[in-house]
Amino acid sequence: MSVCLIGAGASGITAAQVLAAKGIDFDCFEMGSGVGGNWRYDNDNGVSSAYRSLHINTSRTAMEYAAYPMPEDYPDYPSHWQIAAYFDDFVDHFGLRERITFRTEVVKVVSADGGYDVTIRAVDGSGEPETRHYEHVLVANGHHWDPRWPEPSFPGSETFPGTQMHAHYYRTPDVFEGRRVVVLGIGNSATDIAVESSRVADETYLAMRRGAHVLPKYLFGVPTDHLTSSPLARGPLPMQKLGMKAMLRLAVGRMTDYGLPEPDHDVLQAHPTISADLLTRLGHGDITVKPNIDRFEGSKVFFTDGSGVEADVVVYCTGYRVSFPFLDETVVRAEDNHVDLYRRVVAPEHPGLYFIGLIQPLGAVMPLAEEQAHWVAELVAGEVTLPPVPEMRAQIEAYDAAVRKRYVASKRHTIQVDTHTYRGELRRERRTRRA
Repeated sequence: MSVCLIGAGASGITAAQVLAAKGIDFDCFEMGSGVGGNWRYDNDNGVSSAYRSLHINTSRTAMEYAAYPMPEDYPDYPSHWQIAAYFDDFVDHFGLRERITFRTEVVKVVSADGGYDVTIRAVDGSGEPETRHYEHVLVANGHHWDPRWPEPSFPGSETFPGTQMHAHYYRTPDVFEGRRVVVLGIGNSATDIAVESSRVADETYLAMRRGAHVLPKYLFGVPTDHLTSSPLARGPLPMQKLGMKAMLRLAVGRMTDYGLPEPDHDVLQAHPTISADLLTRLGHGDITVKPNIDRFEGSKVFFTDGSGVEADVVVYCTGYRVSFPFLDETVVRAEDNHVDLYRRVVAPEHPGLYFIGLIQPLGAVMPLAEEQAHWVAELVAGEVTLPPVPEMRAQIEAYDAAVRKRYVASKRHTIQVDTHTYRGELRRERRTRRA
């Protein structure tokens, strides 16, 4: 069997470890000169979105791989520097570094002869592109690297004399110093960037289409996800919501107490916004809350409530596109960030094509990518089987329906999963479909 693994980020390296442990030979191609993907600050692969002050917003124990826990002397919420070091230690511990071909880009994957022809080229342009044939392809190229700008763009934005940037390109707060800043969004990047801006900018405005439930990093002295992932929190969804709402009310009160709009959805019906500092900065008056942007007029930004402010910088924290530039749309399409995959991994009509880490969990991706990798390795080895295509299609439709029922309609929720439920699904697949 021959396997191609695309990417050596957080999902790619756990797939490499699982394949190697099972004795499955593979080629892994990575555009950068190091592992870690999005978690390597200023990664020379050119697509990392890590900013200098970034820390994880799920706790260390919720993010680590089962095969290689994080060092116990790491803090509850390590920095990106520490996460990148952890990934380096991971690949070196398992002897994976020499099995990764760095500074190499996969430019095309096409079906051919019962498998896939994969064309690669050196990132520096040296040499000619090379095409190799594989029976299996594992895609682990990440989904936080192709920035999605507002669609359509706001009227007048093309003549705005100030700076417009996507959160993907933000690194340090010096770009805000002494300036008037508008940050659009209420996700984790938006709240982090607004907080950083508020410490150096003359004015900071946080604009948003809808409200959100902002979770602190700690509840009752322990990391919040230690409580939300406890056995008591794994009951029926209504009970989970009730428990979370009670804890939030006790810990932080109502969102409207801080000037934020009332969320138009229940807790756990959207990807969580986690911030240790936002509510305090709002309470200090260092950030002013605004509704969505309506239009630009010269250097002024107007909002949907009719108010307007002079601005020097506008930061769009509007998420990312799910995209696979090396895959033709006839193979897999990612229209509006939606991809038809069985159990979020398998392309039903394309045997041997798998996706690792293409999920947005209520928690960390890494342990679930590790679980996906175990399943895929068993599929590659022929130890487990897949159901017929119609059954896979039915599961995809059921998943889509469940997402629409539970989560706010948004492009960020098209690949959403619940950590404990999803892990259980993967383990049942491995247990019940033995070859």
